[in-house]
Amino acid sequence: MILLETITEDKIRQMVTQFYQKVRNDDLLGPVFGDQIADPDWPHHLDRMCDFWSSILLTTGRFHGNPRLKHAALPHIEPEHFERWLALFEPTLHEIYDADTANQIFARALRMREVLQTAACA
Repeated sequence: MILLETITEDKIRQMVTQFYQKVRNDDLLGPVFGDQIADPDWPHHLDRMCDFWSSILLTTGRFHGNPRLKHAALPHIEPEHFERWLALFEPTLHEIYDADTANQIFARALRMREVLQTAACA
């Protein structure tokens, strides 16, 4: 079980910001996200992702949306995109959280990948 005292809104914002900076600079994921999110829209996307992770990790209920449908509508998404997402996400977690917390958050990300990959690659 994740120790909620190790996860704060500030750490979630740091995680989201650092991770999506890596995504935007990535040769595989950068173009996919760049096609969907214009430069002026990135602050809004980051806020939504903070809401998403806050809802997942702190059960705040701030996120309202359907990630499964959103990913199903994306063109040209393949399993390797999800593998790269995880390959960037895991080290980001370890940069911010202790190993146990990072591993527990990553376990949730693995479960999410299964659902989103099934939707996107169907």
